[in-house]
Amino acid sequence: MIHGIYVKHLVRHCDDRGFFMEILRDDDNLLSRFGQASMSKTYPGVIKAFHYHEKQDDLWFFPVGSAQVVLYDLREDSPTKGETNVFYMGEDNPILLVIPKGVAHGYRVLGSEPAVIVYFTTLSYDRQQPDEKRIPWDDPAIGFDWRTQNR
Repeated sequence: MIHGIYVKHLVRHCDDRGFFMEILRDDDNLLSRFGQASMSKTYPGVIKAFHYHEKQDDLWFFPVGSAQVVLYDLREDSPTKGETNVFYMGEDNPILLVIPKGVAHGYRVLGSEPAVIVYFTTLSYDRQQPDEKRIPWDDPAIGFDWRTQNR
């Protein structure tokens, strides 16, 4: 796994009314500090990739729908520089994923329904100087094949 990536498996407490699930607690120690919480809805088949941050870490959670999440380690000083990790996240696999600064990340919505991502960052978004560097979804240096692998 890419150095600095953390996964927290979430636990659903189910009963005849539905379920309850904790997402993030201060004693999880997953973020160095809290900056902002945001939410986005993405339509089926859409690829939102790639970007990375120089100053902030992200923590991603998909409470609705399903997504193929791709990470690529860009950090020069990382023991896992150049490695790619793929995670399948969503309502059927409720996990939190910590993405450190310097790791490119993006996702593709799977299935026929939209996906909702709720994400937390260690810094608030700065509209004047956004900490968001873009890389094309099909960047040859990353070389990720986003097509579904039919087996």
